[in-house]
Amino acid sequence: MSPSEERQLTLTVLKAAIQALGSVAARNMEILLHDLDHPEHSVVAIVNGHLSGRAVGSPILAAPEQDQGFKALLQASADQQGADPVVVPDYPTTLKGRSLRSATAIFRDSSGHPFASLCVNTDISGLDAAMDFLRQLQPLGATPAEAPGSEPADMALLMGEIIEGALQRSGQGRMNKQAKVEAVRVMQERGLFIVKGGVEKAAAALGVTRYTIYNYLEQLRGASQ
Repeated sequence: MSPSEERQLTLTVLKAAIQALGSVAARNMEILLHDLDHPEHSVVAIVNGHLSGRAVGSPILAAPEQDQGFKALLQASADQQGADPVVVPDYPTTLKGRSLRSATAIFRDSSGHPFASLCVNTDISGLDAAMDFLRQLQPLGATPAEAPGSEPADMALLMGEIIEGALQRSGQGRMNKQAKVEAVRVMQERGLFIVKGGVEKAAAALGVTRYTIYNYLEQLRGASQ
């Protein structure tokens, strides 16, 4: 069986597994499958997408903040040795001000290429929200919060938000090399460089060349090792 056939078979099996799990999953648990070879519209199966506003066809960047799955994906991409899945269990993330517990599994084919990501996000903010509601004695007739839209998030907008957030955390204005490297680190953790055009947009925002961004990424990779 070729690696391409392996990838297709695995995606088919995982879609069926998500369908089965989704039939019994609580509404505060989002389960989704990414096709990593198509990051611009990576979501190929999803359960309880109302938690994040994602749907089939949404981009990979529309993910919770501090998602360690991006770091696992970068490590799996750099390490092409073996085909065992890379699993990141039970870690905290946030989404639109809500607290979540998340887990990620990265699947690789026989050549070591990471091609699929299974993600689980559980919203644990419901109890806190209920207690806050009681404390404030909010009238029952108050206008409910607007539900997240079902349309896939715009990729360019997501990339812009990631870059802007990285610049704010690293210090805007006249940035020295250390601040720029830190900004690139934040962008990397948010998955910016997984999608096409991420390096170029980061370079334009920092006023450097795309080759400088690659050098910063290499420097960060060496520091982590």
